[in-house]
Amino acid sequence: MHRFQLPHLPRLQQVPQLPLLIQSLQTALKTILLPLRMRNLESLFILATLCAGLILALPTISYAQSFSAVVSPPRFELTVQPGKTIRQVFEITQASNDKGNYRLYTNDWVIGADGNAIFSNELAPNSCRPWVSIERRELSIAGNAKIRFRFEIAAPADAVASECRFAIMIEGAEQVVKAAGALSFPVSGRVGVVVYAGVGDAAPKLEITQNGTRVSDGVLVPVLNIKNTGNAHGRPVGFLKGKDQQGQQVDFSPEPLPILPGQTRLVALIPQLEGGAVAKLAYPLAITGAVEWSDAPGSKKTDIDFRFEGSLSGQLSAPPKQTAPSPLPTSKASPDVKQPDGPKPAGLQPAAPGVVPK
Repeated sequence: MHRFQLPHLPRLQQVPQLPLLIQSLQTALKTILLPLRMRNLESLFILATLCAGLILALPTISYAQSFSAVVSPPRFELTVQPGKTIRQVFEITQASNDKGNYRLYTNDWVIGADGNAIFSNELAPNSCRPWVSIERRELSIAGNAKIRFRFEIAAPADAVASECRFAIMIEGAEQVVKAAGALSFPVSGRVGVVVYAGVGDAAPKLEITQNGTRVSDGVLVPVLNIKNTGNAHGRPVGFLKGKDQQGQQVDFSPEPLPILPGQTRLVALIPQLEGGAVAKLAYPLAITGAVEWSDAPGSKKTDIDFRFEGSLSGQLSAPPKQTAPSPLPTSKASPDVKQPDGPKPAGLQPAAPGVVPK
């Protein structure tokens, strides 16, 4: 193992570029991590500050441009019929004065046991990414400019009812930060636009299997254990009425987490209080109302009338073991996904799934 010693670090207050670089790093962390539902950003901001101080403290450094792409919308929830093609557009804004250079490609993704998205450039079994075409694979955006980026999904005629899920990744061109001597390291960032596309009559089938409590950020909160046995994702929504042991009445809403086919997740019931106040609840707690499943055809709700205990015996201390999402059935004729035949519309290119961008 090679060892090296950092050169003498000057006082940070003597470095005038520090505030600007801290701001750039914090903006990059927000842009990259918020779509993935990362929490406790305060500690990450502290880390960004320390990283900025370390980078600026090294002598004769050439600074890399920060990741400044802002995407809107960050998520699409669509429907496509077999044999049909749908087209969508999102906007990419370069939120800095410098030009941004980016690469675009698709990824498969799943939701991990910790609730965060896990992206993969490997082509997943029965992936629908071969159905996807994107406008281009590289682009440059002038400082403070905005562009519209097109993509399309062409479902094969024999595609069965299922959910096509993928992400379009926008990745900053890798730049190398060089310091004195031989020390150098690459700097890059990326953000993903998540796409759900229900094929045919795909729909979630959600079931509340258990209720209890769980400690979240030091506070005991009521939770529901929800299982999805359908063939599309679902999100629990709704307004619920709660009453605690002391007669305090509080409204609740389920945390609108996506539950993929084949998954079981713990969903917290969040108190709805003005000004972000923290509810001080006296358990046991009674909650009634209807939990609805967004984007589900037909009956979309389940009535609940639950009692939540505050004792240790009533706690769901950890999520149940996560079941891998059901594989995506894509074709009646063959389990292998094939690129649809026929020429691509002008300006769109196959997304080249499974190829690591260089």
